[in-house]
Amino acid sequence: MASSAEATFNQSAPLFPTRATPISNYHPPAWGHSNLENRSMVDYSPSEIVRRRSAALSGLIVEMVDIMRLNPFEYRFRAPCHLLIAAELAERDDGETVIEGLPRSTLRNFTGKLTFVPAGHDFRGSQKPRALARTTYFYIDPRGPLADPALRFGEIEFRPRLFFYDADLWQTALKLKSQVESPGAMLRQYVDALGVLLMHELVRINGDDVPCEPVTRGGLACWQRKRVAAYIEEHVADDIPLATLAELARLSPWHFSKSFKQSFGVPPHKYHASRRIERAKKLLVNRELSVTAIAFEVGFSETSTFTAAFHRLTGQTPSKYRRNID
Repeated sequence: MASSAEATFNQSAPLFPTRATPISNYHPPAWGHSNLENRSMVDYSPSEIVRRRSAALSGLIVEMVDIMRLNPFEYRFRAPCHLLIAAELAERDDGETVIEGLPRSTLRNFTGKLTFVPAGHDFRGSQKPRALARTTYFYIDPRGPLADPALRFGEIEFRPRLFFYDADLWQTALKLKSQVESPGAMLRQYVDALGVLLMHELVRINGDDVPCEPVTRGGLACWQRKRVAAYIEEHVADDIPLATLAELARLSPWHFSKSFKQSFGVPPHKYHASRRIERAKKLLVNRELSVTAIAFEVGFSETSTFTAAFHRLTGQTPSKYRRNID
């Protein structure tokens, strides 16, 4: 059995990198703090039966794990980060799963079930698979940059939960997975917003009555609106983290998102997307620029992704829009 990945960490420092890393062939990511001595990932034994892909976001790592052979295996995890597990396909003929603090479970079919392992808790299990399992792991830094200070997320004593279902948490988790699976199409602010929402959902299901800072009913102040809008215009082609915009407005990411939508009528990621398309419209007037060049100029890595986004917001492809320009 492979040994569990354990680490010591600075209680006030973020565990994970703050810049997004696109999914590719699996390479265990290096953590963002030197005090972490080991990687904090779920260990499988034998390791060669799994295929792993991962992406590092702001205070969050999303890892997709596929079992490749119907051979018995074991797994174990213990780390200073929280772990949310979404079992998209999981059936076994035999085996058990244990989280420290809960009775062991021998449930045979836990497809569509969630499991939550709080930081520092031991999680282990074994199984003789009936089907090739597909599982997504969300490794969550309790003190990451997206953790809403009003929630005091890093101070909450979370309870372990094994094989449960919550519709809102499941949908948020799958949306987040879907976004990081398609890095070319993902908008950083939307991914960050999903990460913030994931943390709020975990607090909700934990049952803690945590007082939250009220959102100002009038939305962002005038200086906040001007500052954020100007920054987006200056960096329209960049992948702007939600935390960066929130910092400009001196708000937590959660309350910034709420206030921004009140002020602009749409969430930050949709506003950013619309500004990219408006910039593209201006560039399309110059017929010397190809559609591909314009796509790159406004921050899209692929022409097809740009065309789809342009059509979604305007009802026309970039080429048709250009033809209709007088």
